[in-house]
Amino acid sequence: MDPITLIMLAVLALLIFFMFRNSKKRSKDAANLQSQVVVGAKVMTNFGVYGTILSIDEEDNEVLLESTPGTVLAVHRQVVARVVTPVAVDESPAEPLEDASGEPEFGVRTDEPVESADVDTERKKSND
Repeated sequence: MDPITLIMLAVLALLIFFMFRNSKKRSKDAANLQSQVVVGAKVMTNFGVYGTILSIDEEDNEVLLESTPGTVLAVHRQVVARVVTPVAVDESPAEPLEDASGEPEFGVRTDEPVESADVDTERKKSND
């Protein structure tokens, strides 16, 4: 055999090796994703819809997904592209937040913007 044929066979062997390696990696990632797809997990679908899983039908591979309160979508299980917020398996009781004084803070929401009275006053002045 001439050296060019040996090099071609070596390259072919490397390509086959990497093809099998990538295939195993993809199947491992898919299995990992499917293990995280459980009721209560926040997920994103292939078409960009975010929602919370309400139920999973293993027989029909159907997932009921609540995108907004009151809006439930029935999608195929493989449409789930990634898990945004995985559900913890062992849930411990939630502890209240404490402020600097050590007092627990209940009912404080930090995800909503709060407008101050000064902003409202300036808006009224600018409208007059």
